[in-house]
Amino acid sequence: MSPRVEVRRHSERARYDRATIDAILDEALICHLGVVVEGEPLVLPTGFGRIGDTLYLHGAASNRSLAAALEGACVTVTHLDGLVMARSASGHSMNYRSVVVRGRARAVTDPVERRAGLRAVVEHAIPGRWDEVRQPSPREMEATAVIALDLAECSAKVRSGPPLDPAADRPPGVWAGVVPLRMVAGAPLPDPDLGEGIDEAPSVSRVRRRFPTLPDDGV
Repeated sequence: MSPRVEVRRHSERARYDRATIDAILDEALICHLGVVVEGEPLVLPTGFGRIGDTLYLHGAASNRSLAAALEGACVTVTHLDGLVMARSASGHSMNYRSVVVRGRARAVTDPVERRAGLRAVVEHAIPGRWDEVRQPSPREMEATAVIALDLAECSAKVRSGPPLDPAADRPPGVWAGVVPLRMVAGAPLPDPDLGEGIDEAPSVSRVRRRFPTLPDDGV
């Protein structure tokens, strides 16, 4: 923890241990990259991957946000776990898990690390997919920028549990509680040009197990 990532608002929700931070990062499918481009703030959603203490992001070689990240970046991820419904309008909240990472990214130029970083991005979203598909060509590698951001300055913030209504603010007849939320996977949609006799890839099955479909509740 550093002053730049210290949680000040609701500091009791702060988490600075790497086990919590890594778990939140590893469960997220996208991050938001915040940079300054030509004097203006810019925040963009993007895929990422993690290897140990390092986050990897990639994009087109001409990507301005990746270039700006070399001068300073803020990466965030958030999981929305539930809507917290209190008995007063001002008491409503959300249950969430979030991480903030700050620092100066570095351009990854070593060919071995570049390939490892790209693999981490693909495997982060779809484990097992890298080995199922064609590897990037030299031309594709040349057209792709890869940056790395070390997890030297990062923190997490977590809220869970029911609404925190004071005893004096609990009128009868007003429902309060939490509506849990989670991401689910739908049935895979094969490419219309997919050849006959091609079975569903093991990586697709892993995604479906990771985000199981909700049971039919008749709604």
